[in-house]
Amino acid sequence: MLNAPLFSGCATALVTPFLPGGALDEAALRRLIDRQMEAGVDALVLLGTTGEPCTLTMEERERVIATGMEAVSGRVPVIVGTGSNDTRRAMQYALQARRLGAQGQLCVTPYYNKATQAGLLRHYSAILDACDLPMILYNVPGRTGMGIQPDTLAALAAHPNAAGIKEASGDPAVAAAFLAQAGGDFPLYCGNDDMIVPLMALGATGVISVCSNVVPVQTRLLIRACQNDCFEDARSIQQALLPLMRALFSQVNPIPTKAALSMMALVHDELRLPLTPMDEPHRSRLQRVLGDFGLLAPGERA
Repeated sequence: MLNAPLFSGCATALVTPFLPGGALDEAALRRLIDRQMEAGVDALVLLGTTGEPCTLTMEERERVIATGMEAVSGRVPVIVGTGSNDTRRAMQYALQARRLGAQGQLCVTPYYNKATQAGLLRHYSAILDACDLPMILYNVPGRTGMGIQPDTLAALAAHPNAAGIKEASGDPAVAAAFLAQAGGDFPLYCGNDDMIVPLMALGATGVISVCSNVVPVQTRLLIRACQNDCFEDARSIQQALLPLMRALFSQVNPIPTKAALSMMALVHDELRLPLTPMDEPHRSRLQRVLGDFGLLAPGERA
């Protein structure tokens, strides 16, 4: 079926764990993936924004994808971030992900050098033509400085390898315009955790979540409630999770998420420059929120 969704429900945009000194922590990556599988998430996103892909070499990307595919072992679809502001590099990323067995790719709009809408159409079309790995487009103008316009999305949605759009502008009106322009059969995924209920109510197919790194079970329950049209329950869960969601975005993602997972004794609090560990007072606030949720590892002080 044209534009068949890669998944519906909850996909976690997983962090990439590093060892002290900066090397990949493949053992921690496996543990994180096992935790996500046990929580029952519907898909996994590797090397999205949360996975710090811009700081990884091609060889490191290979290891993350290969390790992820082995750890998931076919239980859910694996989607790999392939976006770049260099179209040829994005093609290479897409072909790498396809060769390693990924079920889909997540491709952000070009950043820094940006593009016109005509350039954006050609950029995505070139990648879609070069690699038949199903693609979720990624609209996040706050990070890239440009956005996909509804008529551009409509043109791209006609491509047989286009499999949806991750909408992370933070504006429900943009999501509504995408759904109207591209047609109700084109999957739209919420890309902002604090907008899950509004976008699912508009007709989103699912969510690509950062919060589910920390609370995968609760995030999945929130999305399931929306899928089952139990929006009163969904609103209650969303309200309960909002303090955590806000703390996880009090500084640039994935800085707070790495800090939270470190406080839970799941990863080292290691990032690659230009990202740096979480500053005060944000760190203490996050620690208090995690304590309120009962998530701190023994020995961590709330």
